[in-house]
Amino acid sequence: MKYSEYQHLLFEQKGDGILLITINRPEVLNATNARLHWELSRVWLDIADDDETNVIVVTGAGRAFSAGGDLEMIQNMAASAANIGKAWKEAGDIVYNMINLDKPIISAINGVAVGAGLAVAFMADISIASETMRITDGHLRLGVAAGDHAVIVWPLLCGMAKAKYYLMTADFIDGKEAERIGLVSLCVPADKLMDKAMEVARKLARGPQQAVRFTKRSLNNWLRVAGPSFDASLALEMMGFFSADLSEGVAALQEKRQPSFPGFNKPKS
Repeated sequence: MKYSEYQHLLFEQKGDGILLITINRPEVLNATNARLHWELSRVWLDIADDDETNVIVVTGAGRAFSAGGDLEMIQNMAASAANIGKAWKEAGDIVYNMINLDKPIISAINGVAVGAGLAVAFMADISIASETMRITDGHLRLGVAAGDHAVIVWPLLCGMAKAKYYLMTADFIDGKEAERIGLVSLCVPADKLMDKAMEVARKLARGPQQAVRFTKRSLNNWLRVAGPSFDASLALEMMGFFSADLSEGVAALQEKRQPSFPGFNKPKS
């Protein structure tokens, strides 16, 4: 496999057919730039063709899993319909390529996870959070609709009531609360995270591979049924990149202040 061609993902074979993938932009908390976004959409296809790999563990370098899309990428999208179209396709590919990969994926969520990084964390078949994990879907903070992965999987993981609350408020969730409401499979102390992820990976790798893969394929039909809802959410998210709300959301993040979205049908004071 041509894993050496990836710029922001590190690959390490751990024995027993386990492949460890590390998102590797630690200087910016593994934020997703255009190249990394493409790599996260593509890597699952290459793993499907890798006969040496049966189980995947994915984590982030340093103290974050992935701190969302970097602002340069977001600003470039706002300025270009072509860039929006490219990101739209890749966001769909991240989700569908993870669903369609029969090999099990385990996410070890170490710290902050937002945006496309959160999509990878939560589209994994088994998600293991550290107690120090902090996640938010984050789209509403930018002024765009919840997209990426949320609509296809959050209602199945934690129920519609919790999904609506956290997606529309963009409140942060820590590891313990995520486990309590069912957003993640397990929550462990930060210093035990990778040990637990590798323990689970070895259990899967030493199991009956055809049965493991067929079980994942069958269960993921629940996600495939939600595909049209996900496709709609992704399209509606992309519409937001043409809005004044996005400009204000980006400015607020840059200036570290609360946004004042211009919106529409704004009540009179």
